[in-house]
Amino acid sequence: MGPIRVLQIFTIMNRGGAESMIMNYYRNIDRDKVQFDFLVHRKGKAAFDDEIKSLGGNIYIMDPINPFFPKEYYHRLRAFFNEHKGYPIVHSHLNTFSSFPLKIAKEFNIPCRIAHAHTAFENIKLRNFVPNKENVTETVKKLIKFRLRKKVSTYATHRFSCGDKAGQWLFGKNNDFYTMNNAIDTKKFVYKPETDQKYRKELNLEGKVLIGHVGRLNNAKNHSYLLRIFANILEERPDCILVLVGNGELQQAIEQEIDDLGIQDQVKMLGVRSDISELLQMMDIFVFPSFYEGLPVTLIEAQAAGLKILASDTITQEVKLTDDIEFVSIQKPTSFWVHKIFDILPYKKQDNSDKIAKAGYDIGSNTEKIQNFYLNNK
Repeated sequence: MGPIRVLQIFTIMNRGGAESMIMNYYRNIDRDKVQFDFLVHRKGKAAFDDEIKSLGGNIYIMDPINPFFPKEYYHRLRAFFNEHKGYPIVHSHLNTFSSFPLKIAKEFNIPCRIAHAHTAFENIKLRNFVPNKENVTETVKKLIKFRLRKKVSTYATHRFSCGDKAGQWLFGKNNDFYTMNNAIDTKKFVYKPETDQKYRKELNLEGKVLIGHVGRLNNAKNHSYLLRIFANILEERPDCILVLVGNGELQQAIEQEIDDLGIQDQVKMLGVRSDISELLQMMDIFVFPSFYEGLPVTLIEAQAAGLKILASDTITQEVKLTDDIEFVSIQKPTSFWVHKIFDILPYKKQDNSDKIAKAGYDIGSNTEKIQNFYLNNK
C-alpha cells in the first residue's frame, strides 16, 4: 500500500506566496506516507513543475474557471474525478473560487475537502470606481470574490487559513478554521556576510544601499507607490538601488513607470528567482507597501534574514514575529516612508531564526502537524 495522495488545487505553480508555502511543506513531508498531486488552471510550464515531478507528484491542467458560466468547468472536473478515483483529500488554495472544485468534490463523496484562505481583501470603497481601467477591473474582480466567498463553507469539510485576518475574511468571524502557518526553513535565511558580498559582486551592486522587495508584479503589491518612495529616496541618496524580485501581469506598466520617473538606472528587476534566501542576504531594508495581503510568507522570510522591514498597516499584525518590522500607512505621503527608511539605516542584522521558530513558523514542526492531519482525515 502506497502513500495517500492529496490533490492540491492552485491556479498555477509559480513562485507566489501560497505556492511557495505548500512547496515548503511538500519538500519536508514524509512522501512515503503522504504524496501531493496538483490540479492547476493555467497552461504553460510553471516554476515549480520540474521539482513537483522530481518529488513524485503529478500535475493536471484544467481550463480556467469562468465564474459566470461554470457548467463547462463542472463537466470537465467530473470527467477528471471519474478518471482519477481514490483521492481522499482535496485541498483547494483558490480562495473564493474554491467553491467550484469543492462542489464537484462533494458530489464525488471525497471525504476531506479543504478550503484554504490565503488573502484578505479590504472593503471596496468609492474611489475604486474612478474612471481608470485598472481600478475598474480590480474592483469587478473583488465584487465577484465578495459574492462567491459565502459559498465556500457550503462545500468544504475543513477550513484552513494562513492567519486570523484571511480566515475571518473568507469564512466569517464566527466560523472556526485551522491556521496552517506559512512556515519556512529558518536556518536557510540566517544572514551570512559572505553571501551578501558574493551576490553584490555578481550583480554589480557593491557599495550600494539596497532597498528590497519580493512579490508578484500585480495590483495588490502597490508597486507604483513603492517606485514613488524610491524616487524620493534618490533625491537625497543617489547611492541607493531598488531591487525588485518577481514577475506578473503589471510588469510592462511598472517598467513604463520606472522610465517615466527616470530611475531606470537605479532599479534592478531580477524576475522570478529560486534563490530568495540568498538574495535577502544582500538587501539593506525591505519595503512592502501592499494594498492587501493574507499573511505574506515573504515577510516571514525577510524577518528570518534579519532585515528591517517597513510594511503597510493594511497587513495583518500577526506577521510581526520580531521587532524588525514596522507598519506604516500607505495614506501617508511617500516622504513619510522615506524619512522612516533613513531613520532605520544603517543597522546590524540579527539572527532571528530562533524567534521565528518559537513563534511557530519553522517548517519541521509544522510539517509534522499537517502530515498527521492528512493521515487522520484520509
